[in-house]
Amino acid sequence: MKNLSSFDAWISCALCVALIMGGVMTTTGSEPPTDRTAGLPEPEPRLFDEGPMPELNGSNGWLNSEPLNRKSLQGKVVLVNFWTYTCINSLRPQPYLKSWAAKYKEAGLVVIGVHTPEFSFERERPNVETAVRNLHVTYPVAIDSNYTIWRAFHNEYWPAQYFIDRKGRIRYRHFGEDDYADLERLIQKLLMEDGAAAFDAMPSSVSAEGIEAAHSSDVQSPETYLGYRQAEHFASRGGFARDTQKTYILPARPSLNQWGLGGSWKVGEESAVPQGEGGKIVFRFHARDLHLVLAPAKDGKPVRFKVSMDGMTPGENSGGDVAPDGSGEIREPRLYQLIRQKGPIHDRTFEIEFLDPGAHALDFTFG
Repeated sequence: MKNLSSFDAWISCALCVALIMGGVMTTTGSEPPTDRTAGLPEPEPRLFDEGPMPELNGSNGWLNSEPLNRKSLQGKVVLVNFWTYTCINSLRPQPYLKSWAAKYKEAGLVVIGVHTPEFSFERERPNVETAVRNLHVTYPVAIDSNYTIWRAFHNEYWPAQYFIDRKGRIRYRHFGEDDYADLERLIQKLLMEDGAAAFDAMPSSVSAEGIEAAHSSDVQSPETYLGYRQAEHFASRGGFARDTQKTYILPARPSLNQWGLGGSWKVGEESAVPQGEGGKIVFRFHARDLHLVLAPAKDGKPVRFKVSMDGMTPGENSGGDVAPDGSGEIREPRLYQLIRQKGPIHDRTFEIEFLDPGAHALDFTFG
């Protein structure tokens, strides 16, 4: 789960335990949090009235739907999901959101995705359109590139889900991943409050594959940004030269969660860009999956790359965007899955080499 405390102030990972252990389910009201006792099942979340749903005005356009608003949604149960398409924590809930949107549509549920960007290229409508199409998202999506809807909801997280009843009142909010069975029960409760049409009450059976598959239980590496605005654990000698071309040397033996650059690079606020062929990144990580947000050169030309793990081609441990020999290509700005380990998870050293100039490397995430 990611947190944005204000429009201009970025925090890389608030409540980081939610990335690994699940989402954070919250309500407003005066009741204190329920104590959790070892060995006992957690109580089912309760619904509260948190006030009216804000208007959905001010978007930069809608996909899969005409513009929606409170009046057009009157009499519907609404699930508003804030997401951004390069965020792994926003991608893994998608199979559930898509399943619920289809399963409960006739009973009166409307799922709305509010796409609020993290990186600059996510503000561009064609990139959002491509992501929505490639992810097979068919429910309505509001393009919130100016954070208008985000601010109206006073939201601070990706992903975040807001549950609204047929009267237009916010009844629950949930931040982060997981808790899907509880969230589906909440949908059913809201549908039944005013006599929903018949629906199958059995929990949805969701089989997620590829980049949308659930995270593993053994993730010891945090989200790590490569732009100097949020970068941490940089291990190349001499540190960053901000917005200036510099030749870096890869750290010989990075410790867990350290990373470094090799070759000629220009490191900006948001991304690191190799200034010629052969630029390298090394990262010592511990997780099943390794992802990296990448964008092609400014001229749009594809950028070839090659990855290795512990100095060897990834073979069967290659991610969905990499061939077994480690080769791959950046064609559009998005999250690329580079490693998915099939065997035991240990500390590993990942390396990527860019065979063409101009790639933008932005953000490592793990799963």
